[in-house]
Amino acid sequence: MRLRTPLALLGAAVLVLVGPPLLTTGSGTETGTQIPGLRFMVPNTPGGGYDITARTAAKNAEDAGLTHGIEVFNLPGAGGTVGLSRLVSEHGNGKLAMSMGLGVVGAVRSNDAPKTLADTTPIARLTEEQDVVVVAKDSPYRTVDDLVGAWKENPGKLPVGGGSSPGGPDHLAPMLMARAAGIPPKEVNYIPFDGGGELLASILGSKVAFGVSGVGEYLDQIKSGELRLLAVTGPERVAGLDAPTLQEAGYDVSFTNWRGIVAPPGLTEAERTKLVGLVEELHDSDEWRESMKRNGWDDAFLTGEKFGAFLDAEDKRVVSVLKELGL
Repeated sequence: MRLRTPLALLGAAVLVLVGPPLLTTGSGTETGTQIPGLRFMVPNTPGGGYDITARTAAKNAEDAGLTHGIEVFNLPGAGGTVGLSRLVSEHGNGKLAMSMGLGVVGAVRSNDAPKTLADTTPIARLTEEQDVVVVAKDSPYRTVDDLVGAWKENPGKLPVGGGSSPGGPDHLAPMLMARAAGIPPKEVNYIPFDGGGELLASILGSKVAFGVSGVGEYLDQIKSGELRLLAVTGPERVAGLDAPTLQEAGYDVSFTNWRGIVAPPGLTEAERTKLVGLVEELHDSDEWRESMKRNGWDDAFLTGEKFGAFLDAEDKRVVSVLKELGL
């Protein structure tokens, strides 16, 4: 007993000295952001905006030590409403979240989906970004005026592709562009794809005359020269990209997309608070700031009930714009 006591005391002292850093450094325990077994659903195909956002957020959260082992998985279909239905069915699951945005708002309406975003738990709006108007590198259209000139001659013969269902951002942007150019929106031949990944292959293969998608989705292809950027849809040019805004080119359109995160219904207050807290810490991290800069994303952070009110307003806005365009 006399021999063991000094050893036991020494061991306890070592644990006191070594234990706290092992428990706290880079573990997320200081802020309570650790959510073991967290899964992040992407409601469209790999390579799209929701996919890039989810995988970037998961990697940044892990690199910042906020949580570990996040599983990102894809469940595409019907513009994101298949994933939405799955999310709503996971009532009370505090370890599941879904990447989403304006495209899901529109898809709920265009597909008359049985479940809506009002059935979810709003967590946060993360980013805002412009759409880009792009063609393949060997396209005959070198400027947006070249494109619009040919488009006006025969709208039906120049299909435009987008990575969202009717009512989503990649649908609304070219419809607003068409109206500004004097083309009746009902005459536009819009081909929807389930995310920017599927759309890219059709643009490169000349199956569509041009495509509209988020700047972050095609930044690499634009910079490598695979895609030719004709214009951006927002109010200002995108830093580092040589293309005018649609307004600069003479078309009265100013349009941006946004992305965020929702969770299943029926969460406890503690579960909801923990998810919001994780995203708040992610938003404040150097890793996330660098990712936003690299992807051309603007900060549009909004959480909880304020985000819920925003979702309700966006639903009303989509309905209003579709009616205004006669769609």
